[in-house]
Amino acid sequence: MKLDAKIPEGPLAQKWSKHKFNLKLVNPANKRKYTVIVVGTGLAGASAAASLAELGYNVKAFCFQDSPRRAHSIAAQGGINAAKNYQNDGDSVHRLFYDTIKGGDYRAREGNVYRLAEVSVNIIDQCVAQGVPFAREYGGLLDNRSFGGSQVSRTFYARGQTGQQLLLGAYSALNRQINLGKVKMYTRHEMMDVVTIDGEAKGIVTRDLISGAIESHAAHAVLLCTGGYGNVFYLSTNAMGCNVTAAWKAHKRGAYFANPCFTQIHPTCIPVTGDHQSKLTLMSESLRNDGRVWAPKTVELAQKLRKGELKVTDLKEEDRDYFLERKYPAFGNLVPRDVASRNAKEMVDEGRGVGASGIAVYLDFAEAIGRLGEDTVRAKYGNLFDMYQQITDENPYKQPMRIYPAVHYTMGGLWVDYNLQTTVKGLYCLGEANFSDHGANRLGASALMQGLADGYFVIPYTLGDYLANIGTKAVDTSHPAFEQTKQSVLERINKLLALKGDRTVNDYHRELGHIMWEYCGMARTEEGLTKAKGLIRELRADFWKNARVSGTNEEFNQNLENAGRVADFLELGELMVDDALDRKESCGGHFRLESQTDEGEALRDDDNYAYAAAWEYKGDNQPEELHKEELVFENVKLSQRSYK
Repeated sequence: MKLDAKIPEGPLAQKWSKHKFNLKLVNPANKRKYTVIVVGTGLAGASAAASLAELGYNVKAFCFQDSPRRAHSIAAQGGINAAKNYQNDGDSVHRLFYDTIKGGDYRAREGNVYRLAEVSVNIIDQCVAQGVPFAREYGGLLDNRSFGGSQVSRTFYARGQTGQQLLLGAYSALNRQINLGKVKMYTRHEMMDVVTIDGEAKGIVTRDLISGAIESHAAHAVLLCTGGYGNVFYLSTNAMGCNVTAAWKAHKRGAYFANPCFTQIHPTCIPVTGDHQSKLTLMSESLRNDGRVWAPKTVELAQKLRKGELKVTDLKEEDRDYFLERKYPAFGNLVPRDVASRNAKEMVDEGRGVGASGIAVYLDFAEAIGRLGEDTVRAKYGNLFDMYQQITDENPYKQPMRIYPAVHYTMGGLWVDYNLQTTVKGLYCLGEANFSDHGANRLGASALMQGLADGYFVIPYTLGDYLANIGTKAVDTSHPAFEQTKQSVLERINKLLALKGDRTVNDYHRELGHIMWEYCGMARTEEGLTKAKGLIRELRADFWKNARVSGTNEEFNQNLENAGRVADFLELGELMVDDALDRKESCGGHFRLESQTDEGEALRDDDNYAYAAAWEYKGDNQPEELHKEELVFENVKLSQRSYK
């Protein structure tokens, strides 16, 4: 299959407007004749379901939580970007576009990214109208703060709980449509497979997580809004339920998986303390506005701090290395996440890490508290400081936070064209589950922007074009494809339940996470990735022999749920390694040690790797086939990223 991104012709700033005009429309009376399935009800899913129902479509929405309010979007802390230029500091749609392309290390499509920047200004108005309580300045205007990878303040926020407030806004809009009968909400339902008829998505098969009932649901189109796959690393900032299963099942039904190795490591997380942990806690990037990142200047000082021979508050200013400010004076502590993460790792690798484990650096607010006062800092970041103190039993108002990078977000995902359609007709993918907007590294506060842009302002236009072309003929579950898919789901479940070995599913997940973090984490080499591929294959084979899955299907069985998700992670992990092996360059969060500048920065190879890698599933235990979507840059100049 030749990849066609369907990027409209014409000047960059006019592409989306012209494209919208050229898309076919569905008249209001006909919208009532279509049914659309939305899987996932985070920001992308809830906004899409509410918007499509408001237009008149019949929507079936599914989530595996007990409420859409449980979606992991709720955990986003720092803010949402929009090119409003309220600060009058030089921001514009084009600058947001440029910062995002550059921040992604020139591995994203110009057309998609410009559209994202263009519709960002509408998102804020939409959310304010829903009652989202964004922070405001004294005069009542919406406030902004800066985030990494930008020299302007364009991030709108609600203290440290922006994701929660935005999700409540989308959830309210969704509830309105549920009450009107336009959305039928299925909670505690997990998508187990996509049903395709003649190569087009026409429904899904789900499992009721309470009763175990396997159900078929038909629709004219299916939208996957199921988030990222960061939990392939076991320890990440994601909620423990986050998984790749929906996207992976779609992949096996013909949807190409793009750039799976592009993983974002967030620089400001509470450091890991041991194997007893099941997840890591994010400390918002917004903290880098006022917090200063540093490490002791010498290994000897770091050792004294680790042994408790020296208190951090006793360390003199001249003995502190504010390494981000030293190396990147133009951006300082607000360099992009991949740059900040690699530099923190460098400090630890040199032996200058702090904390009992030595795997951390400091994030210090002493200067900000002295300059602004504790009350002002508390008003801006109070809930984040409280969370840190509850977890670590350390008071960040009195001593620096300890932070270290952790897996946070995945830029890879299902390949989609400009219309957000995958390589399977009628199957769309929105938000973090797709690959489209962030290239090799996501700038902070852009995840919420993309999720809501896709749901509120893109899919209502592009989906209509597909539906208008297929007609209003009803789809139902009587087609043999539904029964065939249902039987394959049951066979998979029975295969998992037949596992009566002596190792828990969590054992396998944790071991996979160790392999991925060690060899496909912040730094990657050909030797390490080749070793990881073999280890993952051995681990997957052992899983299907020695894992233990208890209980039955016809009950609430979290062990079975987890087993299915870990089995998919074991397959995804190998594809991530294959993708990282293929890309013999460094770009953004993908850092190949063999490809770096003299100063230790990521060194791209634009002549050979300026493409999106889209992988086609060819069957169980078969090598996947690589398809390349060449990236064309007409409006930005490809150059080595510099934040100095």
